[in-house]
Amino acid sequence: MDFRKLIRDVPDFPKTGIVFKDITTLTRDPEGFRASVDAIAGRYADSGVDAVVGVEARGFIFGAAVAYRMGVGFVPARKPGKLPAETVKAEYELEYGTDAIEMHRDAIEPGQRVLIVDDLLATGGTAAAAAKLVEELRGEVVAIAFVVDLAFLKGRDKLAGHDVFCLIEYGEE
Repeated sequence: MDFRKLIRDVPDFPKTGIVFKDITTLTRDPEGFRASVDAIAGRYADSGVDAVVGVEARGFIFGAAVAYRMGVGFVPARKPGKLPAETVKAEYELEYGTDAIEMHRDAIEPGQRVLIVDDLLATGGTAAAAAKLVEELRGEVVAIAFVVDLAFLKGRDKLAGHDVFCLIEYGEE
């Protein structure tokens, strides 16, 4: 399936000069959404994944569906202050400052094999922070999977040492 045909470009969002890759046109398409989830889940079906971590917010859409398809648990990685129990936190750099994500301290068991899923790889900071949290909780990051890779932003560089998989790659924009 040509997933690119199901991704909408939104010019000048969230600010002038940015071309936003909108995945909602993919998720509303039943065949496209199913095929994208199946492609990610199928790639890691035999890798012994115990849990899928989905990164807020659009990573929840794909991560939860991949976890369901693989028959494993789902763990949300959320913005600070959104989880009700004790958490661990990882900060990461943005173009204009810092941000952070958190997971429950008991979300990952030591030794669990984890697949991290998000919708889009840009600069790699969020995914690197999610991997740091999994490793802090003594889990093993099997891979980090994305629907879209904005390869021109070189996000894979921050994920060196990890298996990174993307359904769609965009070069220079």
